[in-house]
Amino acid sequence: MFNDILLAFIPMFFAVDSLGILAVFAGLTQGLSREQKRSIIFQSLATATILAISFIFLGKFLLGFLGIGIGDFMIAGGAILFCLSMADLMGRSLQTRKVKPSDLAVVPIGTPLIVGPAVLTLALMQMNQYGWAVTLVSVLSNLVIVGVVFFFSDRLIRLIGASGARALSKVMYLLLAAIGVMMVRNGVLTIIASMKVVTS
Repeated sequence: MFNDILLAFIPMFFAVDSLGILAVFAGLTQGLSREQKRSIIFQSLATATILAISFIFLGKFLLGFLGIGIGDFMIAGGAILFCLSMADLMGRSLQTRKVKPSDLAVVPIGTPLIVGPAVLTLALMQMNQYGWAVTLVSVLSNLVIVGVVFFFSDRLIRLIGASGARALSKVMYLLLAAIGVMMVRNGVLTIIASMKVVTS
């Protein structure tokens, strides 16, 4: 059980990228009061949690309703992870978006900054591999880390610097790209295995 939680937690940690989004959060909330930041943190975490839990329990049903196999979703999800990672590595960032402070909590911080396509894709994959309990632990524990990072964002930015936060983000997205390639490979193998079962 512990090994499963650890194996689920690590890729989810890279997908959430709590340290990488630190610089984005600090930039979006720059100039706001401490009370405003706390309100944004609570609302964004609530949004992210509701979205992630809903997808964990309803995502598989939705895929079944649409006739999408788990192998199909693994390939599509892996491709999305790879593309998102490459977009970040090539310099495209959420920091370029201009958003009103009143709208920050839900979009873009709650989603897609905290819980975006990468997190949702991994959550569904982990549901299929480890079950709902392990998946919930991996997601919620990472959301707790995000909350801690956001609460101490000012101190962390002074400690590691904005450039340091961006460098960490690049490393994490590089690893996430590799995870995306792995998911595509596993998806292809899953489809091949299901075809063998059907033909046998």
